[in-house]
Amino acid sequence: MDTYERIRVLWPDHLGLARGKYLPIRYADRGAFHCLSLFALGYDREMTPAPGTRMLEGLPDLHATFDIEQVRRGWEPNTGVAVADIWFRGEPVEMSSRHALRRAVEAWEELGYTAKVGIELEAFVLQPDGQGGWEPWETPGGYVYGTGTCVDPIGLLDEIMREAAEADLPIESINSEYDIPQFELTLHYDDALKACDDAFLFKVLAREVASRHGLLLTFLGKPLGDRGGSGLHVNVSFSDVNGHNALNDETAEDGLSKLAHQAIAGMSAHHRGMTALLAPTVNAYKRLRPGQMSGYWNNWGYDHRGTTVRISPERGPGLRLEHRMADGAANLHLAAAAVLQSARLGVENDLTPPPAETKDCLTETDATEHCPDSLRLALDALEHDTVFVDALGPGLVEHFVAIKRAEWERFASAVTDWELREYLPFH
Repeated sequence: MDTYERIRVLWPDHLGLARGKYLPIRYADRGAFHCLSLFALGYDREMTPAPGTRMLEGLPDLHATFDIEQVRRGWEPNTGVAVADIWFRGEPVEMSSRHALRRAVEAWEELGYTAKVGIELEAFVLQPDGQGGWEPWETPGGYVYGTGTCVDPIGLLDEIMREAAEADLPIESINSEYDIPQFELTLHYDDALKACDDAFLFKVLAREVASRHGLLLTFLGKPLGDRGGSGLHVNVSFSDVNGHNALNDETAEDGLSKLAHQAIAGMSAHHRGMTALLAPTVNAYKRLRPGQMSGYWNNWGYDHRGTTVRISPERGPGLRLEHRMADGAANLHLAAAAVLQSARLGVENDLTPPPAETKDCLTETDATEHCPDSLRLALDALEHDTVFVDALGPGLVEHFVAIKRAEWERFASAVTDWELREYLPFH
């Protein structure tokens, strides 16, 4: 292990935020203590006494622990970084997304498979607008699939890529996206937990590098009303005991194994139930609309970006199922756990998927079902999908729903600029 003066201990909370502490190296082996009742917090810092938070029971501590041998190189001077597990009185915190992902991985291992995950992120870069807000970063020569100074005039993405490489975070590719100034940032696939830990740390790194330049790198699903949204694509595959890609079947007409079709069927069966976990903000539903290539419709297709589950064009080791519903406000570990658990339920229940999508999904689709149209409706759908809830963890879901219903109520009670523009001149 490299020598550091301090360790930055981080872990993902219920909002997908990176909670943590800096620990001097001489005390790092003790782990870190945090208030368990931070799980009662919303984005506004108001607290909801949701199940499991013990907010009304003295606000006790949780314990964040990590393996000192697994500390990795950070992106700050003389600082290592670790992703921690969190415990309460010796038991896993039931609201922990990292524990939820570990349970999903173990459930696949019981079936004889190792879950692999690859994360694709999309993000906009914003600059201060001079009035306390944010506006799109000025990149006059920007265009889709661009690289270099036309799309990145100050070398921001170059710096992010260098910092990630030094921190051993495996960036596979970076390029500008369809909208300006939007970028796609793809990490190499790995075992599910490591891949999500890498992506979790990368998001922190990327936002902090942007902040050095006075810029905001946002993974929010729909930060700009006049442009498209940003997704978080969860790519999954499964290795069998011999290390072969279990989704692949060279004898099948489409090259997909029975396991692959069952996994697709599971994702389809729980399309509505998992929406709230993958799209956990009010804003997310501005992106999840028809014709947006965002995972709105309950469908799947071969190399089809208009579907929720896109089958990669590769066969053999590179074959994967790309789930396209989530956005970057989702908790990465929880999003991966949701996709893996829904796929597993398809396998265990021997489900059959609907026919593959044959239409363009921009003007028409074969699909007859779509995700809920608001966070409130998505929470209803999650609660009603009891099979999925049992797989993911009833305690986690109960807490999640309570926090998010409070978030929805704050939104429903807020007076927006749109309302004032639309109605105030006339009433």
